[in-house]
Amino acid sequence: MIFHIVALADWTAAPGLPYAPSSLESQGFVHCCADVPTTLAIADAHYRGVRGTLLAVELDEGSLTAEVRREGGPGSRYPHVHGPVNREAVSRVWQVARTPGSPASLVPWEPGH
Repeated sequence: MIFHIVALADWTAAPGLPYAPSSLESQGFVHCCADVPTTLAIADAHYRGVRGTLLAVELDEGSLTAEVRREGGPGSRYPHVHGPVNREAVSRVWQVARTPGSPASLVPWEPGH
């Protein structure tokens, strides 16, 4: 499993289409993390000040239709998906809980709450 951090508004903008963030056009790939600790570290370092609901989409790497490359070789903590994310590859969606003074954590996302 790999994880992608995304704002709720971006994730739900076009639910019937594969997910294609702006980084796909500008950098050629979708940024991901290889595990939960890396996902939380990235959330704390780069998304602490982002307003609104933040999600961590858990992806089954084997179900992705786009190529996944692990920059830095096998075992790299930062896999890149080189194409749109087909939503069938989503195994679970987490909400990134950000409480002032505490490290980020993942809690099950409940749509509509």
